[in-house]
Amino acid sequence: MSHRQSSISLASFPGERCRAALVLFGSCLSATFALVAGAAAAGGAGDLGQTVVVTASRETETAFDALVPVLIIDRAELERSLAVDITDVLRLHAGIDIGRSGGPGQPASIFIRGTNSSHAAVLVDGVRINSGSFGGVAIQNIAPELVDHIEIVKGPRSTLYGTDAIGGVVNIITRNPQGSGFDAVAGYGRYDTRDGAVDGYYGGERGSLMAAVNWAESAGFPTQVGDSVDRGYRNVSTLLAARTQLDGVSLGARFWQARGNTQYSDLFATPIGQNEDFRDSALAVDAAGQLTDRLRTRVLLSRAVDDLRFITAQGYALTSRDSLDWQNGLDLGAQQLTFGGLLSSEHTLASDFGLPFDVKTRSDNWYVEDRVTLGRQRLLGAVGYTHNDGYGDHGTWNAEYGFAASASTLLTAGFGSAFHAPDAADRFGFGGNPALKPESARNLELGVRQRLGSHQTLALAAFENRIDGLINADANFMLQNIDRARIRGVEATWDYADEDWRVHAEGSSQDPVNLRDGSRLVRRARASGALSLARRLGAQEFVLDAYANGNRADFDNLTFSDIVVGGYTLVNLAWRATLRQGLALQLRLDNALDKRYELAGGYYTA
Repeated sequence: MSHRQSSISLASFPGERCRAALVLFGSCLSATFALVAGAAAAGGAGDLGQTVVVTASRETETAFDALVPVLIIDRAELERSLAVDITDVLRLHAGIDIGRSGGPGQPASIFIRGTNSSHAAVLVDGVRINSGSFGGVAIQNIAPELVDHIEIVKGPRSTLYGTDAIGGVVNIITRNPQGSGFDAVAGYGRYDTRDGAVDGYYGGERGSLMAAVNWAESAGFPTQVGDSVDRGYRNVSTLLAARTQLDGVSLGARFWQARGNTQYSDLFATPIGQNEDFRDSALAVDAAGQLTDRLRTRVLLSRAVDDLRFITAQGYALTSRDSLDWQNGLDLGAQQLTFGGLLSSEHTLASDFGLPFDVKTRSDNWYVEDRVTLGRQRLLGAVGYTHNDGYGDHGTWNAEYGFAASASTLLTAGFGSAFHAPDAADRFGFGGNPALKPESARNLELGVRQRLGSHQTLALAAFENRIDGLINADANFMLQNIDRARIRGVEATWDYADEDWRVHAEGSSQDPVNLRDGSRLVRRARASGALSLARRLGAQEFVLDAYANGNRADFDNLTFSDIVVGGYTLVNLAWRATLRQGLALQLRLDNALDKRYELAGGYYTA
């Protein structure tokens, strides 16, 4: 259900120099006017596969050559979207469903390829930020202004990244601008909406430095059907980064933090709603270099924190995770060997429905990946072994094959396994069961990628993912490994780009089924599609974005009944004009068809 609103706010989105955006929301529509200095070049998800990625295999390769589907959301697409947060960008791509309980700052969940919201490993600069207390990740608190690009790998990757990577991996890479400069913006709008951003960066022969702060605050609007109280949001995000070279060793440090307060509806538990303080952060220090001509190594030390303090209900949920990620690469000519370990120590301290628990868990994940090129053939084999204090040992594997039928055609086949470990709340919270085992998955995938001349690429993929031991509550409200799921699907993407036109189209059809009772898995559409069409005319660019999502099964948390949330189609329009080098004017109109829709049953959508 859309919440009808009318407001004016000034939003910020730093470019290479500075940028100010005037945002108007009215009757389910939003129009955005932006004055941009240092305008980014055109780009986005449709980059003809030339973008270099590292998340798929932990080694650099192009998106076209990766043996698994990879989606890249680059800086240019983030700027054009003028999104409030990262979820507003992700949900406009086929095969990625977002469940969202209201407006900015409200809880959001990611469903990749029909898998559960806890089946996506989410990283910030390679550091896993998934919560250990209540699953999922607070992705709604990540400000796009601080993000350079996002790499999304679809399919099982637990071998390389450990728990949660059943549906895929979302790696959010924070900003790393080249050269030197600064950005600044401030604004005010209806619903007492205020925001501002300032950043500065320096790059020279000896290294680079960057510091950025983004501040956003809004009185908000009612989030849950039946509520009439505005639910506000405040977020102060910080990014600090530094990198230098010392005797052939690359040294770097990055720190990201989002800190603020969210008010939200909880009519069943407390009619007056909830009020929580949050703090999410990721600190990483790394060193990388060549040990020999063939052997390279990288060590990443990190600390991730997910801290929630429930002011109204006087509860708390704190997860802190210290990790050591040690990765090595051995170049043997036609054979590339990658091996290492991911060692984590997690501390979870929480109160679940008045039931407190304090849990410390050690998890060690070791992996070996072998990539071989034999003429037209490419092979990848990987095995992983995980030992966890809570559930014991678990093994995973990946076997992938690629055949270059021609210089422009790549056929792929992949088999793999993955798992999701029960978190501390599953084991010791309300209805918890210390005897829970990991949810395990097996995935089969076939694909083809085709370059059509120098301007087009086409990619097709078909997959089947079977998940056993899904955690759900039994008749006594105790969590058990009692469910099984099967998800079959097909995906297609097409890209076209020349000097004047840029087109990106994608579609997904999937069947996410709970095999225990034959029901549809909730908040996952069977069909979705997206189209982005851009036309350059001299110094101007006209953009049309369209997205369609089918109906979804859902659950009404007030009536405790199963419901179906209707499908919807969104059309967004944008115009951009380059006034001079480094300065552009942009207008954006969102939801031009004034469509009422829901991302989660029973919750308003802006």
